[in-house]
Amino acid sequence: MTDKKFQNRSPLTVFLIFLRLGLTSFGGPIAHLGYFREEFVSRRKWLTEKSYADLVALCQFLPGPASSQVGIAIGLSQAGYTGALAAWLGFTLPSAFALILFALGISHYGDMLSPGVLHGLKIVAVAVVAHAVWGMAKSLCTDTLRISIMALATCWVLLFPTALGQVLVILAAGLFGALFFKAQAATAQDSLPLTLGRRAGFFFLFLFFLLLGGLPLLASLFSHPALAMTDAFYRAGSLVFGGGHVVLPLLQAAVVPSGWVSGDAFLAGYGAAQAVPGPLFTFAAFLGASMQKVPSGLMGGLLCLGAIFLPSFLLVFGALPFWEGLRRSRRMQTALAGINAAVVGLLLAALYTPVWTSAIFRPQDFGLALIAFIALMFWKLPPWLVVLGAGFGGWGMSLFF
Repeated sequence: MTDKKFQNRSPLTVFLIFLRLGLTSFGGPIAHLGYFREEFVSRRKWLTEKSYADLVALCQFLPGPASSQVGIAIGLSQAGYTGALAAWLGFTLPSAFALILFALGISHYGDMLSPGVLHGLKIVAVAVVAHAVWGMAKSLCTDTLRISIMALATCWVLLFPTALGQVLVILAAGLFGALFFKAQAATAQDSLPLTLGRRAGFFFLFLFFLLLGGLPLLASLFSHPALAMTDAFYRAGSLVFGGGHVVLPLLQAAVVPSGWVSGDAFLAGYGAAQAVPGPLFTFAAFLGASMQKVPSGLMGGLLCLGAIFLPSFLLVFGALPFWEGLRRSRRMQTALAGINAAVVGLLLAALYTPVWTSAIFRPQDFGLALIAFIALMFWKLPPWLVVLGAGFGGWGMSLFF
């Protein structure tokens, strides 16, 4: 296997293409993958249909934000490591800076914003998470055993609402799936559109696990807020299977009980994150900018943004040399099936607390959440429009109820 095989495109070209996508890609990770396919398979012919599907399969197998990881891999295939960074910057910075500005606006001018608008943003988070739970459960919890894993994971996380409890239930579900699930027959696949040497893969995987184990140790030895924030957000980016919405319970457990971010600000920011294009993981930038400790503001937002996405780079670079073998492993397939069922349970627990318990207090709140859910689920309205409508709805309810 060669050490690397990249196209010879300019990182600036990659950046500008992904910047346009970052400014216009509304609709969540599935929609993002559709935009990428249209741009890089149908329009530019950078990848074949099968090669693109192979990249998507790899990134769905890894923890972290699948659409961002696909973007990183495409940038890597076209312009090497600088291309991977350029693709991520272009796709991520528009929504990240929008959410940082929103966080700064709340902190400096929150008194000027109607409490009803903020409450509407908290209510729309109920609809968004419920919609995510429904869609993920339909595709990932397809039989009695998977539904049971989902239910047990939900109960466990509600009983032990800590980041460690969430990690343990993911590991237990993966072990159960590896032991008791039946794998599907292997199908023929195209080779990946790029390769990295195994030596490079080992290095990046070693660095990933070194940081995953070393950051908690450093944070305990040196009581510095920046280290604690880096540890919490790196861990969230390392242990989330299932995409953007599933990061909600890990981040909530990290920043709200510790007092770093208030529960109201957390849900208001999560609602606002639905109204911007790009990856949902940029919610980390909002949280970093909202910190009630230093660093906060712009520096806090960028620190948390980098920490939550760093595992994606390390995992994509590290997994590429070994993916051909891993994807044919039936034991890995069944472990992932158990993990996927468990993450639906984690998201269902998050739907109850903190999302529901912090937003639904009156019948009017439930009614607005129901309308928002129907708008997403059946009317197929774009999320940003539903968020704006919920904000106005919350403002209207504050005037009349």
